[in-house]
Parts: sequence; structure tokens; C-alpha cells
Amino acid sequence: MIIIGINAYHGDSSACVLKDGQLVAAVEEERFRRIKHWTGFPSLAIRYCLQEAKCELSDVDYIAMNRKPTANFLRKIVFGIKNRPDIGLVYDRLKNAKKWISVNEHLSSSNFGSDFSGEICHIEHHDAHLASAFFASPYSQAHVISVDAMGDFASCAWGVGQDEEILRNGTIYFPHSLGAFYTTLTQYLGFYNFGDEYKVMGLAPYGNPTHIQEMRKIVNLKSDGNFELSLDYFNHHLKRTGRKWDSGMPTDGFLVTSQLEELLGPRRKPADDLCNDHMNIARSVQAMYEEALWHLLRHKFEQHPIRSLCLAGGCAMNSVANGKITQMTPFEKVYVPSAAGDAGGAIGAAYSVWYKNGGGRCAPMDHAYWGPEFDAAAISELLDAKESLIRRANCSIRRSEDSDGLAKHVASAIADGKVVGWFQGRMEWGPRALGNRSILCDPRRADMKDILNSKIKRRESFRPFAPSVLREAVANWFEQDDDVPFMMKVFQVRAEKRDEIPAVTHVDGSGRLQTVSRDSNPLYHRLISSFAAQTGVPMLLNTSFNENEPIVCRPEEALDCFLRTNMDVLVIGSYLIERQP
Repeated sequence: MIIIGINAYHGDSSACVLKDGQLVAAVEEERFRRIKHWTGFPSLAIRYCLQEAKCELSDVDYIAMNRKPTANFLRKIVFGIKNRPDIGLVYDRLKNAKKWISVNEHLSSSNFGSDFSGEICHIEHHDAHLASAFFASPYSQAHVISVDAMGDFASCAWGVGQDEEILRNGTIYFPHSLGAFYTTLTQYLGFYNFGDEYKVMGLAPYGNPTHIQEMRKIVNLKSDGNFELSLDYFNHHLKRTGRKWDSGMPTDGFLVTSQLEELLGPRRKPADDLCNDHMNIARSVQAMYEEALWHLLRHKFEQHPIRSLCLAGGCAMNSVANGKITQMTPFEKVYVPSAAGDAGGAIGAAYSVWYKNGGGRCAPMDHAYWGPEFDAAAISELLDAKESLIRRANCSIRRSEDSDGLAKHVASAIADGKVVGWFQGRMEWGPRALGNRSILCDPRRADMKDILNSKIKRRESFRPFAPSVLREAVANWFEQDDDVPFMMKVFQVRAEKRDEIPAVTHVDGSGRLQTVSRDSNPLYHRLISSFAAQTGVPMLLNTSFNENEPIVCRPEEALDCFLRTNMDVLVIGSYLIERQP
């Protein structure tokens, strides 16, 4: 059985392929289109998945979509009658829904070389999120919760997973949404790009939760564990905001209301300087989100005292909150997939179809390396073609004879303060670079954050950089000891270790770590081990290999990024390209 899973006509369009229940490939369309969060039909991602599965479109039995336009139809009608939203908003929603229904037209126009004759299955948005978390997890039984902005007229859903089945037993419907709350306050703070919520998370530790009482006026916690928004402060449910979900980079439109400004004061404009009050509001927003999440989780645990939790949806990208779950709730184990947001819905939709057709339990996803890979011949051909350009940039090219020697040499370069582009193996699935498409630096240098921003990243100074840590060393450096393979949890660095790794320790003493095991990524583990042998520090600063663009996918993009920035070393397969002094 071959199943293609798709997230389309939405931010982070993506595709995956299951072959007899085993994941073969998964990739976001943005990596091919080179436009962040690309929305539209993921034709290039589908093409890659077909190639990796060695099949034609005509061989595919099912195409699984992570949206069901008919879901909650009566609720939509009743809401429209009661609230009379702007006709433009209704038109936009109907236009988007029509795209999901006309998938066959997009398949036919994408020139896949053969026709699709299987069945198209529409999986309700949150069912797909729940499946993406539970069926990829190592747990046979767990609570499963999806927390999102909105999908199929719902923002939150929960249930209990048991072996090959998820029993969904609750939903919070549109327009009440923690995702809408966080996005609206993100815009209030002057961050308007799609996906900018992580900037609020980075800013929050610089402030104090002095506005928590105002936040509690915006988000109301109910006795049954649920939450509601005070809708006077929002417009996402009534007005056409300028939201765009056509092919290209998505936008959420303008969500800040005059009522919100009356409560909190004038909004910050993107060009305005950040002041202490902005930092305090950011901290209050994060505190309110955590308060609502703990409230929800504790209540669900009381109903079913199962101590494992799987978390998905766009809000599951809140790594700060994720890292506190085992401290603030009765849950002892927490699994968050590498693509917890809407891209991951492609895998969830595919899993849902697999299990509905009697499939057995799939292997858990303990790594994220499901994207394109390029062999030594392809890399060698590129470097031969670009050799004169590389030499003119005053760079040397050489090939390492063995992986141990490569690891030792690169570790020494990092220990000497060099900024290294690291391009290896299959590309990561999800938003995080996890050691195959990474930029690597020395975490011991207090000035490394400024060096990175001046040489390559050019991002806000308040945003932290993250460490990749040997799994076996986590307990010695962090206050919690857990598997975090996808960089989806923030832990406190041990107080006595913070001065040793200032480049990856945030202002509040935390770090958003990735744990690296020998089994999941042997070469990356070997590199960090070599650095540890030379310095005594079993981790590297790891950030995504890009410069205000999607993470690099192909060798050509890695080389181009290296040459147009001030990166010191590029390691691409077994080749080393180094700038000469």
C-alpha cells in the first residue's frame, strides 16, 4: 500500500509517502521553492516523494489530505448566522475550501508523468495533528493533544491513543484559539511575518509578567479545563484581515484591534525600538499561554491518569512551554514530533489512512532525516564546475579520507572560533536544522552570538542560539535529563555550567537543546564527541544553514550561502572548503 500525505493551500505546504506503513520520505515545499513557509499545492515535494519511493503517481493507492472541508459544517452555518462576519472573510474561506475539493485538477496539471487512479481521503485537520504525534511516538498508550490557531473550524482537540487507534473525546471550536491569541499579541509587539511567534518566546525572558492580569481578561480559563477568548479583543472571526494563502509566502493579515490597544496601550510598530514594557508584555503573553496549557493538561490527566503525552499543532512549537510540562503537570513523558505544525499534518493524514485500512503499528520516528540526499558524485561535479569561483574567493578545497579525520579537523576549526557550514546526508523534516543542514560554532565563546549575526544571520539580538548535545551528557549540563531529538523543548542549563557555554545559554539560564545519539546520526555524534575530546564541552552551537531563506536543500544552495556570507568553512559531504587568511 502506497499513501501520499499532503498539507496544501496553507503555510508550510508539504508531502510525505508511506510504503506498507513505513515512512520513506517527507519534505516541505519551501525547500524546493526557496520561499519561506510556502503555501499552495506541494507538487515538487510530491515529486520527490514519488522518486524516493521508486513509484509513479499511478501506483499510489491513497492521497491523504490534512483537511476536511465538510467538517463541523453545521457549526460554521450557525456561527455565520449569529455573528454575520464580513462577506470578504466568508469569500476567502470558501475560496480556500474549494481548492481542497479540486485536488485532482492540481494533480493533473502538475505533470507527474502518470494519472492518479486511487482514492483521495480528507482527514479532519486536528485528527491529522493527533495522528502525527501519537503514531510517530514510542508510546503504545498516551494522551494526545493538538493545540493550533485554527483548522476545520477548531483550534484544539484531545483524545487518548491506544495502539493503532486514537479515541478523540474533546474539541475547542473556532473562534476560541490559543494560536490566535499568541499570533495577535505577536503582531501587537510589532512582529508581522508569518511564524514570528518564536520571536516573542525569545524576547519573553528579558521581561517580567507584569501584564498577566490583562492577559487573563483576554483568555478565560473554564472549570472544565478548557479556555475561551474574550472576543472583543479580536477580529480574526469577523473581518477580512488581508490574510493571504495563495502560492507563495503566507500572511495572517492585520489582527490587532483598537480594544486590545485600549487594554495594553499603543501597539509597537516594526520600526520602533523595543522597550521594557514590550519585554514585559512578551513575558506576560508566554505566561498566559503556559497557564492555559497547564490548566488544559491537568484536567485531561484527571480524566485519564495516563502519564505519557503526545503534543502537536502549531502551538506545540512553543518549546519553552514544552520543556516545563513534566514539572508543571503530572505527565512524566512528552513526545513532540519534529514537524509539530501544519507541515506535520501530511504525515498525520497518511498515518490515519494507513490505520483505517487495517495497518499495523509503524516504527516510532526517532530522527528527522527524511529529505533529499546528494551523493559524492553530485557534490564532486558541483565543486569541479565551481572550482574557479571558489578559488577566486580565496578558498581552498580538499577531500577528507575518513570520517574520523573529518570530525577531528572540523572540531578543531570550531574550537578555533571558526563558523562552519555543515551539509550532510538527508535533509531534516520540520523547521529545525538537526545536524545535516546546520551552521556550527563554539558554544564557549561569549561573543559568538554577535559573530554569527554579523557574518551570516543578521537577526534580532535578543534571539538565542541553540546547543546540540551528546545524549549521554545531558544530565551533566541540564537540570532535566530527557530525549529531545527535534529541539522541541527548552531546559534550564545547570547553574554551575552556564558560564562555560554562554553562546547557547539564554538570559534566563535556559537552552533549547537537541540531543544527539550515535544511532540516529553517527557522523554528527562523532563530530561533537571530537569537540568534547578537545575542549571538555560535549555540545556545539547549532543554527540552521540559511541566510533569511529556507534551510538549504541542495549542494548548490549550501555553496552559494557560504560564498555570499562570511562563513569560514563549508563541509559538504567529505569535502572541506576553507577561506584562507
